[in-house]
Amino acid sequence: MRVSFRSVLASTILLFPVLISRPSQALDASSSIKVTPLLKTSSSWDGQQIIYPEGQGEVTSLIIELAADGETGWHEHPVPSFAYILEGDLEIKRRDGSVKILKPGNALAEVVNTYHNGRALNGKPVKLVVFYTSAVGKTLTIAHPEFRLP
Repeated sequence: MRVSFRSVLASTILLFPVLISRPSQALDASSSIKVTPLLKTSSSWDGQQIIYPEGQGEVTSLIIELAADGETGWHEHPVPSFAYILEGDLEIKRRDGSVKILKPGNALAEVVNTYHNGRALNGKPVKLVVFYTSAVGKTLTIAHPEFRLP
């Protein structure tokens, strides 16, 4: 069967509104499935482009719990990571002094190769789930206990 350029063009024009009106999702919502987008981004919260490391891919998922008024200590991630706040309010401060406040239900793409410190706010603990997208054998976090803000 031979397909003409005109028929391909006509089909494309007719289907284009349908194709662009549906966001890309893992599952489509239905009467038995509720889909709630949390995060879709190509950059971290400080605006840097997300770049995945080369090599055999590896995803690590952790639940991290910070005690009330606790801090993570200054650290950086050499690989992209993504967090979802389950409980508590979290302040993330970068070495340049900029701050991001996250509340339960917030998701973010973490900063990469940037010193930052997380702190639980309001006298309550924080619980978050973090997904690190790395390569086999790569370090996920590098601590910087020597760093202090000027």
